[in-house]
Order: sequence, then structure tokens, then C-alpha cells
Amino acid sequence: MFFDDGYSGKVFIMGNGSYEKSDVVIFGMPMDFTVSFRPGSRFGPNRIREASIGLEEYSPYMDRHLEEVRFHDAGDMMLPFGNAAKSIDMIEQYMDKLLEDGKFPIGLGGEHLVSWPIIRSMFKKYEDLAVIHIDAHADLREEYEGESLSHSTPIRKACELIGPENVYSFGIRSGMREEFAYAKESGMHMTKYVVAEPLKEILPTLAGKAVYVTIDIDVLDPAYAPGTGTAEAGGISSKELLEAIQVIASSNIRVVGCDLVEVAPPYDHSEQTSIAASKFVREMLLGWTKK
Repeated sequence: MFFDDGYSGKVFIMGNGSYEKSDVVIFGMPMDFTVSFRPGSRFGPNRIREASIGLEEYSPYMDRHLEEVRFHDAGDMMLPFGNAAKSIDMIEQYMDKLLEDGKFPIGLGGEHLVSWPIIRSMFKKYEDLAVIHIDAHADLREEYEGESLSHSTPIRKACELIGPENVYSFGIRSGMREEFAYAKESGMHMTKYVVAEPLKEILPTLAGKAVYVTIDIDVLDPAYAPGTGTAEAGGISSKELLEAIQVIASSNIRVVGCDLVEVAPPYDHSEQTSIAASKFVREMLLGWTKK
């Protein structure tokens, strides 16, 4: 229903374990139907997989090897091209299945709207859910050009679902005046421009909660990640994002799932964006899924 039964494409490095025996499932959501600037992130998941082949299986950051994690790469979902509403429903249904089967999900986007059905599914299982959002953009619009299903709306939807006080955004440097006003007035947490240091301060307050982490690759400066749909100057370095992933891994919070979105390969012929993204996914896989 969700995937091509004949899928024989590349998998994330060492991700060919069986679904039944795996604790973690990586899956791609090749959707970029609502982007407001440059499309192409539907090609992101597969390019991240291809780039992962150049990685070492061992992480010196986490002092852990991929052979220590039982994980399965399910490939890309078969989403109906151009139909955002149906695609969202399909992602939520698949997430419901993953959570019912006790799997830790790692989603690869795809535009940022794909995080919304995942959060919706997560909240059905975890009533104490908190969301850590790492991004250049606030994504707090109620609609874009009259359309509520937009890659600029998922965090606003998350706030309305789980309560703005349970949403924590970092690295934000772009958005409408109204989005920043909403963040200030609603009670959500928003840190502008930087990620790692303020994250260290916030994490102790999330102890005991179920935490979902969503990372938009455009939190990086375009110098580090030109391959994204809406690049924004003034971003953080790859080093800082790696540090943020480590900070989360070394904390005592309970991460229950994560995603990395908005890698758009057509705009980066050097593939540095996909290469960086694959390393981030490796660190998330090794650092956030410890039993």
C-alpha cells in the first residue's frame, strides 16, 4: 500500500536489515508539491542514500558503529504526485503502523509539510509530546497564498495540536512579521540564528517527555547546503548542527522519532548538501536510538 513491492533501489548504508527484526525504520517521503520557491526535494531521500555509501560505518562523535543498531530502510513511499492531502493521509497511516509495531521512525524529505502527519501520528501515541524544530524558517503561517497545506505551515499546525508551549524552534532567521509575533505571544520557544548553545539550556526542561525532532537542512548557511528549495543566508555551519545532534544524544531526553527534510539535489551539483545530510542521518541514527 505504501511502498513499491518491487523496490530495489539503494538503501542507507547498512540499512538492509529486515523490517521484522529492526528497531529503527528509515523511510523516504518524496513530496515537494507545495513548495513556494524551488521544487526538487522529492529527489532528496534517494540522493541522501547514495551519498551515505561514502560514509564510514563508525561514528567518532557517538563512539558507535552502525552494526550496533538494527535498522531497515524501507525506501520511498509511493505518494500520489500532486495530491498533498492524500499524501499526508498516507504518511500518517504508515506512521501509525510503525508506532504500532514499536519502530523508531527516521523520515527523509521531501518538503517540510511531510513532518505534519508524522507529528499528528506521534501525538496519538504520546500525549506528552514535545517538538524540537531546527530550521531557517519559522513555518508558522496559517496558509500560503490561500492554501493551508503548505511547507510554510507545519509548525503552526503542530502548535495548534500539541500546544505552542510544547514546541521549540532553533536557528530561525526568516518569516513574516506575524509569525514572529505569534511565536512571542503564544508561549512557544523560538531561538533566532543559532542552535547548539540555546539547545543545551532547553533540553533539561524536556526530561521525561516524548520528543520528536525535525530538522530542515536549510538551517545551514547556503555555503554548507546550497541544495535546498529556499536557501537563506546567515545560517549555521555543519559543525554546529553536528554539535546540536550530539547535545541531544548526550542529554537524558527521550527522542521518539525524527526527520530530516528539504534536501533538493538539483541545486547542488557538488552534492555537498546530500553528503552532509547523510552524515547527519547517521549521527541521528546512532545517537538518538540507543536503548
